[in-house]
Amino acid sequence: MPKQIKVKYFNQNIEKINKIAIGDWIDLRAAETVTMKQFDFQLIPLGVGMKLPEGYEANVVPRSSTFKNFGILQTNSFGVVDESYCGNDDQWFFAALAMRDTVIEEGDRICQFRINKKMESVEILEVSELEEQSRGGFGSTGKK
Repeated sequence: MPKQIKVKYFNQNIEKINKIAIGDWIDLRAAETVTMKQFDFQLIPLGVGMKLPEGYEANVVPRSSTFKNFGILQTNSFGVVDESYCGNDDQWFFAALAMRDTVIEEGDRICQFRINKKMESVEILEVSELEEQSRGGFGSTGKK
């Protein structure tokens, strides 16, 4: 039985989201036209809110063409929407930084998401030493 995601649309003009047969990610669209100057920051509304399956979170990232087409970067690099962000007013947004002047039109596909199981419960243990052999520090893999 597939997992169900309940979707509320805040903008009835944008195309409804769907899961295509190929690929594991679902596209999201700008819910309004946004004009940005170089180095502007904008929370771009995505026009949807969702109730995720229990025990799941959504991971939101740019589409592969987002920077090429619009010159924007996602400021938090990787968006996480947990299952508790599901109220009637909890619209999703894309946190964008413009690297050039740009216009994102209402309905443009700018990001994508997928759902993943939340991290299992963990216990944090403080130790004075780790018992494994050191690999040589951060960035050490792949040295010539």
